[in-house]
Amino acid sequence: MATMTDPFSRFGEIHAQALALGIKNPDAMVLCTVDKSGQPSSRQVLLKHFDPEGFVFYTNFESRKGRELRDNPHVSLGFYWRELGEQINIRGRVEVVSDEQADAYFSSRDRGSQLGAWASQQSRPLESRARLVAEVAKVESRNLGRKVPRPPYWGGFRVVPEAIEFWTERRFRLHDRFVYERSAEGWTAHRLYP
Repeated sequence: MATMTDPFSRFGEIHAQALALGIKNPDAMVLCTVDKSGQPSSRQVLLKHFDPEGFVFYTNFESRKGRELRDNPHVSLGFYWRELGEQINIRGRVEVVSDEQADAYFSSRDRGSQLGAWASQQSRPLESRARLVAEVAKVESRNLGRKVPRPPYWGGFRVVPEAIEFWTERRFRLHDRFVYERSAEGWTAHRLYP
């Protein structure tokens, strides 16, 4: 069992259980952002890496989420694995991952996903699916016989957590809740009422 002062080990144990169960999309997480006017929005994104520095996902920087993250770096992440009766909520700030890390991840993606990153003007209006398919074909023809480079407007964000809350389902809605909060000395943890 992870120690009460190490939320990343605890996250890793629960995440490993979700992977072992074969849960569909065990890396799916809800990312919540806020725009300049204070309007929140949320969407599912995929966790691609985590370590004691934070939780990493990738996106088009010109998408709605990319613009909102540029304007306000405060975010929250939510994981819920119903089959495990586990939920993890994270509050923190985003930072852009290095070009080297983004290049390494981009090159590991399926070629179709690489082409789509170039073809999609993410979050912008699209007149038809045929238009998107045509854009993918154009990108493919430009890159025949060669590796697809990472678009300059595409990369990763790391959520550097300030608080990580673990919720475990219990009978009669008497759930276990523990929150870890970052301080200058490290992490402190305490139990919350359900």
